[in-house]
Amino acid sequence: MSHEQELLVVGAGPAGLSAALAARSLGVEVTLIEADARDQERPGSRALFVHHETLARLERLSPGLGEKIAGFGVRWQVARTFYRGREVYARRYDTGPGSGHATGPGGRHGSGHDGEHGSEHDTGPGGGLPPYASLRQLDTERFLLDACRAAGVEPVWGARVNAVLPDPDGVTVRAGNGGEWRARYVIAADGARSAVRAALPIEMDGGRSSDYRVAVDLSGEDAGGAPAERHMHYRHPALDGRNLLIVPFTGGVQVDVQCRDPADGEALSDPDAVRRWLPKVVAPEQAERVLWVSRYPCLQRVATAFTDRHRRVLLAGEAAHLFAPLGARGMNSSIADAEAAATAVCLALHATGVARARGVVEDYDTVRRQAARHNRARVEGALRHLRAESARSRLAQAGAARLAPWLPRLGAWLDKAPYGPRGPITLRGGLY
Repeated sequence: MSHEQELLVVGAGPAGLSAALAARSLGVEVTLIEADARDQERPGSRALFVHHETLARLERLSPGLGEKIAGFGVRWQVARTFYRGREVYARRYDTGPGSGHATGPGGRHGSGHDGEHGSEHDTGPGGGLPPYASLRQLDTERFLLDACRAAGVEPVWGARVNAVLPDPDGVTVRAGNGGEWRARYVIAADGARSAVRAALPIEMDGGRSSDYRVAVDLSGEDAGGAPAERHMHYRHPALDGRNLLIVPFTGGVQVDVQCRDPADGEALSDPDAVRRWLPKVVAPEQAERVLWVSRYPCLQRVATAFTDRHRRVLLAGEAAHLFAPLGARGMNSSIADAEAAATAVCLALHATGVARARGVVEDYDTVRRQAARHNRARVEGALRHLRAESARSRLAQAGAARLAPWLPRLGAWLDKAPYGPRGPITLRGGLY
């Protein structure tokens, strides 16, 4: 076991890398360990969307990092929304770093509010960074790892945690490779199956939604026929009325289908089935350019506590919360957790007295759990909107689509609601 260090970060995904980077920016000594091997491949695009707020946060932690990620990522020129195959809204973006403007069908202007993706705090572009960047999580992690190395942090690879022993003075962590570390604080960013969270133990509150999804990654910038466009389809006619989202990222496009139930997801994700339905929703020549197919339930869980009883372990990222991928809340809120956790550790290390140190960690627990519950509620609202299980909600969607050419704000509502609706739009004579 090495000497007692100030901070041990467990997990080298976006949250763990960001936590290590934030800690170093604050002058905190940090060791970063990761269960996977150095050359472990992580398939699929996974978390694609990096909000402006996250780009700005990473730019603060490591000058130039937000700009590098933004420069590598894709920014689409148009976001289109369809209802039963008919376009009902289009949001057009400027080619520069500023926010876009929106137009409805026929060139009518819609809402210019750029809250489409429902970030934790809706913040407009600033500081020369764009509103967002769309790239594979693997690429985001690559930029983060480079920044960590530049800051003097190289992960200890192949260190899968099998014991976590917190006490009033610190934490001892042991790994299956024989490694053992003693630290004053630990940030657990080791993902949905967090070994640290399980060892404490801390429970997860919530369950899985009735929603299941199938995501298909296609290679090539021309996949889908419209590389600079995001398409949201309500009741796609070629998929028997299922909802469909097409999102470009650097090097490809993700096609995401909302399934009716687990059996439907299993059927849609079968390789032969993918080859049959995919040419109906993207350019037929792309059907053979499938990189990855994933079937998953929409989990909606938040840890009952973000810290242990000794206030020495802080949970961050998917170790602390799991959200359905609507509004890109998972990775973006994980990076916010990471910065907040590293800041709390820094303050606790310099606190005068045990009570103040504990209080700083408890503040982290309170604030970030509140943020996680807020995000979960927003995603649950988005899921309810997309399921449209009641006749009232189905009528609202159909009515908004029908009236959107004359009332573009109804098209804007359809466009933004899947990312976390702020509430229904009420018109004189009806609810839409």
